[in-house]
Amino acid sequence: MIIPVILAGGSGTRLWPLSRRLFPKQLLRLTQDRTLLQETILRVAGADNVADPIVICNGSYRYIIAEQLREISVKPHSLVLEPAGRNTAPAVTVSAIMAMAVDPEAVILVLPSDHLIPDVGKFHQALDAAACFAGQGSLVTFGVVPQAPETGYGYIRKDGRASCPCGGPHEAFTIEAFVEKPDVRTARKYVASGEYCWNSGMFMFRAAEIIREMEALCPEILDACRLSVERGVVDEDAFLLDAEAFSGCPSDSIDYAVMEKTRRGVMVPFDAGWNDVGSWEALWELGDKDGCGNVVKGDVVGRSNRDCLIFAESRLVTVLGMNDAIVVESPDAVLVAERGRGQEVRGIVDDLRGEGRREVSGHGKTFCHWGNVILLSRDETMVVRRVTLNEQSAVRVRTPADRVLHWIVADGQGTLRKPGETAVFQKDDAIRIGPESDVVFENSQDYPLVFMEFYHVRNGDGEHFNGRQES
Repeated sequence: MIIPVILAGGSGTRLWPLSRRLFPKQLLRLTQDRTLLQETILRVAGADNVADPIVICNGSYRYIIAEQLREISVKPHSLVLEPAGRNTAPAVTVSAIMAMAVDPEAVILVLPSDHLIPDVGKFHQALDAAACFAGQGSLVTFGVVPQAPETGYGYIRKDGRASCPCGGPHEAFTIEAFVEKPDVRTARKYVASGEYCWNSGMFMFRAAEIIREMEALCPEILDACRLSVERGVVDEDAFLLDAEAFSGCPSDSIDYAVMEKTRRGVMVPFDAGWNDVGSWEALWELGDKDGCGNVVKGDVVGRSNRDCLIFAESRLVTVLGMNDAIVVESPDAVLVAERGRGQEVRGIVDDLRGEGRREVSGHGKTFCHWGNVILLSRDETMVVRRVTLNEQSAVRVRTPADRVLHWIVADGQGTLRKPGETAVFQKDDAIRIGPESDVVFENSQDYPLVFMEFYHVRNGDGEHFNGRQES
């Protein structure tokens, strides 16, 4: 049994303003109708002998990831919530411990959730080769056959050819060294030699073998992970690692902790169009270009532009006479940059973070177990929000003494319950929720309930939705 382990906790600051701390790139629909996370899960679901995935992320992404899994009708084996970021070695170790509880002979396939692999057939061939080596105790990493002297990736240098344990045609190499991101001159030498592959950050090994290596090389990480799983609790549809045990775990990557030290590592090379979508330039390279070399998405009107990437997310964007430009619009922020300087977007985000700007963190959309809330407008006197209540869900609302809520049902049908009273509301109906109220709004239908909420700000903008499903 191969259990995919989907690492979904990273944040792609170089794709700001679409990627945010609370809504990173793996949750975005950048190149297709599905998100990078959804594509990652579906890509591996069609491979042989693959079980339901373990998805591991931080608690901030819990509800949006659960929603995206529901969209593609995938029920994970576990949705594991990390109380703190500790890099990939602890995440992989936790997943291996949980996989062994299902099957002591389980093989785990570790996949970042924010990569593109267009040629799924070649990817599956690489998985078949990796499974052959991993099944016999090797620790497998996947090396991408380089197409250019990239300086943004780490490299893996091949050693000798590894013999296929099953006697088949599968290709793999022992590993001479992992190499950090090189400069341009060095990267050209690497590619010209044919001895190097890009480090994809993907791995396959038996769960028992990686635990054995962790015990020998990083016992502190293993002990903390074991304790965090033992003390963890199931909460609705997620597994919460123990905060105290996991937060005390050393932070390290699986590359540094194990793969660069083990004597049992092998690399399976593959050439399937892999891209880590790490910058706006990468999206321009990947995108479908018009006759002038422009990649355009959304409501865009342009004239006399060449070799530009123009994304409009929420409104009309017009661009005139721009060459080699990046223009990205989101509801609350716009990026305009020279193409070729996308790596510097991280610095802009750092500046915004230093100023305490909320645009670094989120988009004004909050996901909950029962649905989501979108902030549409907020000023000194009024807040306007769009609330979606999922089918067969309910939300409890408690209002403070200084607040009156006004709701208008935009779509669907809901039942409002409060002490001694029950009322049904439909599209265009208006509802008033007075001060110090304690009500439950229930959607018992098989389609979402959407309502607009308005309220005056008097003594601050406190939250009244408690973020938990009531039924």
